[in-house]
Amino acid sequence: MPKVLLIDDDTELTTLLSEYLTEEGFDVETSGDARQGIASAAGQGVDIIVLDVMMPRMNGIDALQRIRRMGDVPVLMLTAKGDDVDRISGLNLGADDYVSKPCSPGELVARIRAILRRTVGKTTDESETLQAGGLTLNPATRAAIWKGRHLEVTGTEFSILEVLARNAGQLVPKEEISRRAFGRGLTPFDRRIDVHISSVRQKLGLRDDGSSWIQSVRGQGYQLLRDG
Repeated sequence: MPKVLLIDDDTELTTLLSEYLTEEGFDVETSGDARQGIASAAGQGVDIIVLDVMMPRMNGIDALQRIRRMGDVPVLMLTAKGDDVDRISGLNLGADDYVSKPCSPGELVARIRAILRRTVGKTTDESETLQAGGLTLNPATRAAIWKGRHLEVTGTEFSILEVLARNAGQLVPKEEISRRAFGRGLTPFDRRIDVHISSVRQKLGLRDDGSSWIQSVRGQGYQLLRDG
């Protein structure tokens, strides 16, 4: 049974979401305080954290930074509707996805399941190692090696890299990346992919000629370059 840690100071909302998640087969723990939630995450294994941005004492962005220093547990952010600053900040700091409040319990469950599918590991025949130039990916263990060294990536970043690696040297449309990495299509003004790609680019560094290993065609998609 997947364990969800829900950190939100809105007691009415957490009660509603907790009851719904429990009915959907999740083991749910709640915390109305970010500091207490972080302590809970450190003290016991959780499969995913649902973290509200707007909280007293410590906000969700600061909490996410501490959580990321502890490990790579998937984090789904709850953000105010239309607040792009919080969304982009969260994604840049390693959040796997976000949901705008108010959200329906059904949407939250769908997002949680999508994240767990792409971060927990695969049970299909995807145990082979993928090689694309200096990049080596192991879909079974979700491990990434870049030019002989371990590459620290979030679960979502790994999923995007996997899509690009399977199509190395080819332009992959953003719609295809979204469906294969996020399990859903693009929405208007959706910048999730762009923010995650920006983070991965920084981790890969630059080629000898100063260009990025991940090339973009504005408004169309991205391409992972091979060596050379």
